[in-house]
Amino acid sequence: MSFERLGLQAELLDAVAAEGYTSPTPIQARAIPVILEGRDVLGGAQTGTGKTAAFALPILQLLNRGERGRLPRALILTPTRELAAQVEESVRTYGRKLPLRSTVIYGGVGINPQIDALRRGVDILVATPGRLLDHAGQGTLNLSRVEILVLDEADRMLDMGFIHDIRRILKLLPHKRQNLLFSATYSNEIKSLADGLLHEPELIEVARRNTAAETVTHVVHPVVHTRKRELLSHLIKGGDWKRVLVFTRTKHGANRLANQLMSDGVSATAIHGNKSQAARTRALAEFKSGAVRTLVATDIAARGLDIDSLPHVVNYELPNIPEDYVHRIGRTGRAGANGMALSLVCLEEEELLTNIQKVLQHKIQVEKVPGFEQESASASRQTPSYRQAVARRDTRGAKEGFGRRPSSRRDERQGNGDGRNFKRRG
Repeated sequence: MSFERLGLQAELLDAVAAEGYTSPTPIQARAIPVILEGRDVLGGAQTGTGKTAAFALPILQLLNRGERGRLPRALILTPTRELAAQVEESVRTYGRKLPLRSTVIYGGVGINPQIDALRRGVDILVATPGRLLDHAGQGTLNLSRVEILVLDEADRMLDMGFIHDIRRILKLLPHKRQNLLFSATYSNEIKSLADGLLHEPELIEVARRNTAAETVTHVVHPVVHTRKRELLSHLIKGGDWKRVLVFTRTKHGANRLANQLMSDGVSATAIHGNKSQAARTRALAEFKSGAVRTLVATDIAARGLDIDSLPHVVNYELPNIPEDYVHRIGRTGRAGANGMALSLVCLEEEELLTNIQKVLQHKIQVEKVPGFEQESASASRQTPSYRQAVARRDTRGAKEGFGRRPSSRRDERQGNGDGRNFKRRG
């Protein structure tokens, strides 16, 4: 199928062709005609499936047909700053031949330039929930003309605790509007949100629920916890990996690992919520350009990162929430490309691995790396060193919130995509 058959106008087709796209992805082929009809959509799509263009292109066409004004007519909500910036960039790219204006607002940066942009008038507004409510509270934003609402990566917004913010935002919008909800994973919370938001939606799924891309190879490397960093350096240098995204559970852990890798002679940088927006943008730019080949990130900071040709993703520590594994490895194997998702798993993480495999609905291949093998679980559990390691983990978990979803989420929200450290700032 070609983009021409989806009903898009010439200006949008030219913009798509200029970006080098010749045929739509499955989510684009199914969602674009439905959105153009004005219907609500519940889209099950992972990162890398082309879902941004799936809603951006038809929104641009629908708004271009209508009467322009100064108030936003489309609102796109995203969970993080990085994703908001990337979505707005895509809107500008695809709509560059149309007389429509877009802007993006998020926390962690000055609010005054955003106020100026809103005063000049905007057709499409991309925003994170907290900063949008800041503007609404200050009277610098009027959402009474919104015709189309998009909740992008809705599952992540709920994970980050934005459900109350979303409900407040919904009260600011006109009752009659088109609603589009996209989520990589499904849960009871997502179903409840969709039931209350969407009117007779078209359900569009381009992958099995809570599953990873079929082009990703999954591998587990068993390793003693204290040798994880040594094994990671061995894999990067031995395999001559040019670009690898590494996930840790905490911000402190991301900083520590990046510094340790640098000491091992592996160029690395960290990205997490405590870093300023300028520092996060710089770190991502260095990684994309190849100036550094290892980007160490926390789950929330990496959410929505758009990185082309990322062959390797490493789970240095398994996530506490199984569905987060799907989000993490969604950075690789994108747009049909092959990818490798490696997990460095110690004995203390066996239960986490079991839960992840239940979500994936299949076992992950286990490969022992020569020189880094560890004892079997049944034997090691009888040793004092294992019991001591578990005790250390439990102590550390009590301090850092391991295994306790609310506190671990709160820890990241101190510097999350909204830039709100419990009290809002400009």
